Amino acid sequence: MKLSDFKYNLPKTSIAKYPVSPRDKSKLMVLNRETQEIENQTFSDVVDYMEKGDILAVNETKVFQARLYGKKEKTNAKIEVFLLRELNAEECIWDVIVDPARKVRIGNKIYFNDKLWCEVIDNTTSRGRTVRFNQPGNVYKAVEKIGLTPLPPYIKREPEQSDKEDYQTIFARVDGAVAAPTAGLHFTPKLLQKIEKKGVQIVPVVLHIGLGTFRPVEVEDLTKHKMDSEFYEITPNTSETINKAIHAKHNIIVVGTSTCRALETSVTAEGFVKPNRGWTDKFIYPPYDFKITDKLITNFHTPESTLLMLVSAFAETEFVMKAYKKALKDNFRFLSYGDAMMIL
Repeated sequence: MKLSDFKYNLPKTSIAKYPVSPRDKSKLMVLNRETQEIENQTFSDVVDYMEKGDILAVNETKVFQARLYGKKEKTNAKIEVFLLRELNAEECIWDVIVDPARKVRIGNKIYFNDKLWCEVIDNTTSRGRTVRFNQPGNVYKAVEKIGLTPLPPYIKREPEQSDKEDYQTIFARVDGAVAAPTAGLHFTPKLLQKIEKKGVQIVPVVLHIGLGTFRPVEVEDLTKHKMDSEFYEITPNTSETINKAIHAKHNIIVVGTSTCRALETSVTAEGFVKPNRGWTDKFIYPPYDFKITDKLITNFHTPESTLLMLVSAFAETEFVMKAYKKALKDNFRFLSYGDAMMIL
């Protein structure tokens, strides 16, 4: 497969700027791999494609308020600091991106308010820096009040107060993501009750989504593309529950490409899930033999993105592209705040 195989024209008008309310009233496009049929539904109908004994695997990562604005000591120059990942919790050391980068050098201090500041201790990339915060304990907590929601770059507006809640799934529990696992955004407590009532078990994994999810693929030959590493965790409890269901021939329904990558990263030779925590740079693109995922719930993704490639590996590129064409014609809303797709 080549990068150009995943090209399509996405009009700006199809990119959702805000989510629908309630969340489960977004549209749902259902793709049947066996019959090659495509049907349009409402997301709350997702429960009709689940059976007693099935597993619904979700990502419990929580988006934190990663975008900060501070002032450089002495000059008072305004600096944006985008928090990427925590490197050392005890010493409050973080990987960040700064803007404008030319003004930020090793040894500079950036002040965010009376209590919070950071010192630049290393350069990583042209805009990347390693910083040490003065806040002992929990930096996540410190930035919660003063940071802004890290909306994706294609949502061309400033973050609003409502985004703090909107850009967070109801499963969100573990701080660490700078982008939401968007397939999970469509679920409501009421819908979850229906799903559980049907006898479907909900199990969590964690994969902290990084900025790499928006980074363009720059090579035509996909074998040469390198994914950013992201932290993930699968608990013994989750792997045991999934493995029991696999033994009993029930479906593993996976919510989102991030959950899918975490599960497909941690597979035994026999095709079961093993408990694991660490970093994954797994890149899934066609052809790929999925070991754990039986059904996939996902959003509509940007052209030539690694997310679209994973979906195409699951449902065949031609079929996915046909569905995307139909979605644009049927006024589906695309990307993070957009509508959903379920692949059976």
